[in-house]
Amino acid sequence: MACSRKISSWKLLIVFFLASNSQHDLYYADAKPQVPCFFIFGDSIADNGNNNNLNTTIKVKYLPYGIDFPGGVTGRFTNGRTPMDFLAESMGFDHYIPPFATASGPEILEGVNYASGGAGIRNETGQFAGDRISMDRQLENHKTTVSRIVKMLGNRESAMDYLSKCIYAVAIGSNDYFNNYFIPVVYPTHFRFTPSQYATVLRRQFSQQLKTLHKYGARKVAVHGLDMPRCTLFRLSICAINEASCMAYITNAITLWNDELKPMVAGLSRSLPDANFIFINFTGITTSIVNSQGFNEDINFPCCQVYGAGNIIPLNCKSNGNVCSNRSQYAFFDAVHPTEALYELQTRRTYRAQSPTDSYPFDIEHLVQL
Repeated sequence: MACSRKISSWKLLIVFFLASNSQHDLYYADAKPQVPCFFIFGDSIADNGNNNNLNTTIKVKYLPYGIDFPGGVTGRFTNGRTPMDFLAESMGFDHYIPPFATASGPEILEGVNYASGGAGIRNETGQFAGDRISMDRQLENHKTTVSRIVKMLGNRESAMDYLSKCIYAVAIGSNDYFNNYFIPVVYPTHFRFTPSQYATVLRRQFSQQLKTLHKYGARKVAVHGLDMPRCTLFRLSICAINEASCMAYITNAITLWNDELKPMVAGLSRSLPDANFIFINFTGITTSIVNSQGFNEDINFPCCQVYGAGNIIPLNCKSNGNVCSNRSQYAFFDAVHPTEALYELQTRRTYRAQSPTDSYPFDIEHLVQL
């Protein structure tokens, strides 16, 4: 009973905090979250400001990024909302989950976003561009958050029970290929491992990281697979010569990784107490959308004016550069990251599957209900 009163009092504090805090934008009237909290791990498709103050070239706190986001420029790598923003909406949250860089006080009870542009499963991934918060460091940050929640709720048992009801989304791994394995002039992984061996090495490390997340209380975890590079400018930047054979090689390598994920999440669900891990088939979802939704005829090119063409560094928007006016008709905002329009369509199927192949063994809507 005392535990119940303690949790209720903190919920009241959350209501007061959110009502008085203007830093986090977009509240939705009468929204009731389907879960008490939402924790996010990943790279630039999920980062909402964690890279802003890092010493790195992978940060986007400038226009035209955020041009369609109600809060303006925030450090999101797109023109508006990210997939995690849309997931928060789908689960009924009346605000977007704050980045770890600024999250504080009772608001952490509703979740924290740890994602960092350029981050990977491997610690060295993305280091050529500067600082980034690897998956291991994101887990350390989450450990700090969990410790704070234990203090708020009075004891570890109450905190673990509370956290077991939350949703955890993990979207990471792209940079372990595009900012590591596919850059042999910088990283030795390409020479040390075949694509099959690299997928296995990554899977083993990622599996241990997810087990650590489980140790910190996670029981409902959505693991996002990787998507294939689709924007022509990005493909040309990594496949400057013989694009066809290069893309076949990349497609094969990423397919091997995605194929490792499904049995991995099934194994974690079987072996860890009370665990429910699901796999999100991002490649299948995106392929279906791109083939059927009728985006602009320039679908293979970005909406914004980019810099860095021909380099191996991701092709971001030029600061205050030109940007297309019909952004809802474009699949890509810069040469790497989709537009809000594509993210919204992807997330609809991430949350509620439209095909049996969208997720395994079920979708996030069902994960929420467990």
